[in-house]
Amino acid sequence: MRLALVHDWLNQVGGAEDVLTELVGMFPEAPLYTSLYWREKMPAAWQNWHIRTLWLDKLPQIYQHHQRYLPLYPMAFGGLDLSAYAVVLSNKSGFCHGVRTQRGSRKALHICYCLAPTRYVWQYDAYVQRENLGGAVKAALRPLIGMLRRWDYAAAQRVDHFIAISTEIQARIKTFYGRDSTIIFPPTDTARFTPVPADQVGDYYLILSRLVPYKRVDLAVQACTRLGLPLLVGGSGRDRERLERMAGETVKFLGYVPDEDVPQLMARCKAFIFPGLEDFGITPVQAQAAGRPVIAFRGGGTLDTVREGETGIFFDAPTVEALVAALNHFEDLQMAQQVDREAIRAHALRFDRAIFQRELRAFIEAAYTQRR
Repeated sequence: MRLALVHDWLNQVGGAEDVLTELVGMFPEAPLYTSLYWREKMPAAWQNWHIRTLWLDKLPQIYQHHQRYLPLYPMAFGGLDLSAYAVVLSNKSGFCHGVRTQRGSRKALHICYCLAPTRYVWQYDAYVQRENLGGAVKAALRPLIGMLRRWDYAAAQRVDHFIAISTEIQARIKTFYGRDSTIIFPPTDTARFTPVPADQVGDYYLILSRLVPYKRVDLAVQACTRLGLPLLVGGSGRDRERLERMAGETVKFLGYVPDEDVPQLMARCKAFIFPGLEDFGITPVQAQAAGRPVIAFRGGGTLDTVREGETGIFFDAPTVEALVAALNHFEDLQMAQQVDREAIRAHALRFDRAIFQRELRAFIEAAYTQRR
């Protein structure tokens, strides 16, 4: 079957691009359609991909500030006709599911791997609060958001099948689009991570994250400071200065952590702390693949990836007090010493990239056979 891949934009590297890399590996001959591609700043390996950009790619400063062109993405993707392909697989968190897949009697099968219904359209109030937009800006944007919601909903009705990355996203697809979906968890390269013997586990808690406000790294920094517990914080971002100001002597900021250093850092931590609300969250899975328990906020993707009392524990409110209580509970149980490293890793293998590939191929082939 002739298959085309669609992705929102290629000017940053994150979880969406990790999924895309897996998709390109699965379908190396498929062309990849995207709104823009910042060739010079993106990984060199991407230059071997069959990337085809839209007219948005030529707009000034769009690589650095793609959000400014928000109203134009529906027009750009809505004007992209991919009906000549047998299958269109969109990797969506923005507007790329709006591509046209039917022209006359010619119709491509459109499968959307939904990372999230467009957040700043459907969760506008939470998004603008997170970005600290002023009242006047918020008021001015509301008519635009209403228009984008109508377009986004209509585009979702043209999709043939939705695949959700988690139970959380499955619920949002149903709420915002009125569509059913199948869950296929994002791929994790679990082979990179191996548990270490108990006597090699260190006496530190760990966070690896972009340092931006919505990740709620501040909860862990304040909780570990209050309890005098050692915490290593890996990652960079605009929130680092604020976090450093609230940190005590037991909190150390590592900055950017090279990929090759991550497996050992995770395998030797006492526990991995995941304080934010995420659609899926791959780092807790990586930590479990390394045999380490997770202390996570009860919500989002961690409800799928962490088994309470077996591979980690939850705290119920996004507050310092709730995380302090969870850390005290973890310390009192001496859970770091009691965990079954191999059992935790075995749980993480449910999210391995080989399973993702097998389930996604089977889904596409079944849907394509049914269509024919």
